[in-house]
Amino acid sequence: MAGHFEAVPGGGAAVSLDGVEVSILRSLAVQLLELIGPGEEPDADADPLAALFAEGPSEPPSDPALRRLFPDAYADDTEELRSAASDFRRFTENDLRARKREDALAVVRALDGLAPADAEESVLLKLTPDESRAWLGALNDLRLTIATRLEITEDEESERLYRLPDSDPRKPMVMAYLWLGALQESLVETLMS
Repeated sequence: MAGHFEAVPGGGAAVSLDGVEVSILRSLAVQLLELIGPGEEPDADADPLAALFAEGPSEPPSDPALRRLFPDAYADDTEELRSAASDFRRFTENDLRARKREDALAVVRALDGLAPADAEESVLLKLTPDESRAWLGALNDLRLTIATRLEITEDEESERLYRLPDSDPRKPMVMAYLWLGALQESLVETLMS
């Protein structure tokens, strides 16, 4: 099962990971959390309806990776659609950020529950159906972020990544990108079976 998700009785998925894989996944998830940014601390005295109508940003993020994670709702660049995209972002981005944050936190929490004795020891990660869906979202967000940093825009370009020389400084991120893709594909297949 090394590096390949399999179904578990009652739903969910399981995968065997070694200590290095656990460390890499956790590090990437923490970096994603840092990129997304902190959430608002819930105020016990706050009006729940006010929180429901809280407005988010109206402009797209300046960071290309964040723009990929939080794209405009409309691709056309007319004034009317820019205004609609701004309104859409203002009322949806906070919730989308919160969901992406929760997905990444689910990865960190699940990995923190594992305790490989050393880098070479494998441990079995078991995910519930809800945890599996959160992991799927986080794996997707991680791949989108890495693809943006590597300037990958199409699937065809990932083929050239296999041929990068080991001396290329992008090689470690390329390997992480390809590995996350295999994990994501494996998890999708497991959840669909």
